[in-house]
Amino acid sequence: MAIDALVEAVARAVPGSEPQTYEMANGHGILVGAGQLVEVLTFLRDDPSTSFDMLVDVTAVDYEASDGVIDVIYSLRSFKHGRRAWVKVKVDAAEPSLPSASALWKSANWAEREVWDMFGVRFEGHPDLRRILLYEEFEGHPLRKSYPYQKRQPLIEERDPIRDPWPGRG
Repeated sequence: MAIDALVEAVARAVPGSEPQTYEMANGHGILVGAGQLVEVLTFLRDDPSTSFDMLVDVTAVDYEASDGVIDVIYSLRSFKHGRRAWVKVKVDAAEPSLPSASALWKSANWAEREVWDMFGVRFEGHPDLRRILLYEEFEGHPLRKSYPYQKRQPLIEERDPIRDPWPGRG
């Protein structure tokens, strides 16, 4: 299925989604609004003509010239049809928030936690949204363009990651 046909299928299946194509280095993707994200992802997963049964990754990009917008990109794979698709959503960098896709794909759990940790995008309805790469006391989200790269982080007590990997979590 060509990208134009996929965009048309999404537009028919999810009224009000107004999907658009966008160009990437390795092809084209679908740009959708944050309000219809879960319905679009559900359609792409469940419809027999698309069958994107695997969420490969969720990532984000904070372009310096994007005027306060963070792009969140979902990389999907259909084993049945042997193809990939990318779904992009733009969120406001001041209050970045999206609904979680963890109810659709279990792999979204860790990927969304990584996007939260690095970019500060809050995934509403996520079952366990906490840091995954950095320690809990870390301040800020280091892959944001607004993050001060010379920022000093609070000093914390040295921990034994084997004996007590999650301090304070009984």
